[in-house]
Amino acid sequence: MRSLLLIAHGSRRDASNDEVRGLATAVAAQMDGRYDRVGCAFLELAEPDIATAIDREVGVGATEIVCFPYFLAAGHHVIRDVPGIIEAARERHPGVTIRLERYLGAQHRLAQLIAELVP
Repeated sequence: MRSLLLIAHGSRRDASNDEVRGLATAVAAQMDGRYDRVGCAFLELAEPDIATAIDREVGVGATEIVCFPYFLAAGHHVIRDVPGIIEAARERHPGVTIRLERYLGAQHRLAQLIAELVP
C-alpha cells in the first residue's frame, strides 16, 4: 500500500492547519489511484506530528510512504529537522520504504505555475 504525506510546518492558527488538511484532500482527488492514502503531518504546533503520521500509515499497512515537504525555502527545518525525523522513522520501520521528496520550493515546475497564476 502506498501513502503520501504532505509535510507542513504547522501553525498556532487552526485555520492555517485546516488549509493544509484541505490541500491533502484536494491532492488525493487528483492522484488517480497512484496512492492508496493521502494525508498530512506537521513539524510542530499541530497534529499529527510527522512521526505519528508515519507510524499511523505503517499501522494501516503502508509499505511505501512518500513524504513531500510543503515548504518554500531550504531553511533549517527542510535541511535538518524533517530529514532527521524521516531517518528515525526509517530506523523504526526497516521493512517500509519511506521516501523524502524535494521540498515544494525546489520543484522546477513551481516557477512555471507562478507564471501561469499571475495575470
